[in-house]
Amino acid sequence: MHRTIPVLVVLSILTAAAAAPVPAQDFPSKPVRLVVPFPPGGPLDIGGRLLGKDLQELWKQPVIVENRVGGSGTIAVNSVVKSAPDGHTLLVISSTPLVTQPHLFQKVPYDVVKDLAPVIQTTLSTFALLTNPKKGITSVRELVEQARKAPGVLNYASAGNGSGQHLLMELFKSAANVNLTHVPYKGAAPALQGLIAGEVDMMLEVAVAVVPLVKSGKAHALMVTGASPLEPLPGAVPFDSLYPGLDIPTWHGIFTAPATPRPVIEKLAQDIRQVLLSPAISSRFRELGIEPSGVSGAKFDAIVRQDYERWGEIIRKNNLRAD
Repeated sequence: MHRTIPVLVVLSILTAAAAAPVPAQDFPSKPVRLVVPFPPGGPLDIGGRLLGKDLQELWKQPVIVENRVGGSGTIAVNSVVKSAPDGHTLLVISSTPLVTQPHLFQKVPYDVVKDLAPVIQTTLSTFALLTNPKKGITSVRELVEQARKAPGVLNYASAGNGSGQHLLMELFKSAANVNLTHVPYKGAAPALQGLIAGEVDMMLEVAVAVVPLVKSGKAHALMVTGASPLEPLPGAVPFDSLYPGLDIPTWHGIFTAPATPRPVIEKLAQDIRQVLLSPAISSRFRELGIEPSGVSGAKFDAIVRQDYERWGEIIRKNNLRAD
């Protein structure tokens, strides 16, 4: 004899099933896009491709690096903000310009804190201040002396207005009390080419991109950000030893659309951390002067919010604008 299940019981079961967390074990179910805000060849692009190769093997799905250039990163960020909230579109970006754009531009089509879901902090970056060897500047002291003798004559390249290179150099200018002329390029790779070609005098850039140039004699490293020397660039003086307390750690991280289910975000963080901290990948990053991190969840979210506030204060204090 069959029993009839009450309608209310059936409805309650269906409601509970609909409210249950989206299962993450089937993720990803299609190709994953890694959106990079700058052209191929820069630090973000190199790091994204290193991770993407092994993630593709882990996920058994294509991982496609998509370089979306323009707007000092805002175009790439906005494309991820507006993407389907399923974890298949990821933003690979550095702390600057991400947390600085809303303070630099009059209008930004998203809220960094509300409209992006932090997945994982991938690496901590060290920047190096480079000069073209033909300039004959071999120390920070010589640079400062020349800049003070001829204010505005020496110039520096960056990946664009509001980029990490731009803002960190503005911090250096303020700390050293010098006047340098900003020459923005459309990305880190073109800026480095400009430095090598002698179009500009200096540039601050992530060590991942500059160590080979320094070793080959195409650029000279005067200074590195942070409190400690960088092993691959032994002649470069730590920024914090010259100007204590003024350095701000820079990092790379991965974000996705804000409404992405929590189980998917957690699986993303878990899988990316597994690849990031594998001996082969972590050693490769360290060879390039980048320290793997792997911080995720509430801790990474707190870092994003803290840096957003700190950079906002610096930008307002120095009256910096990108438009």
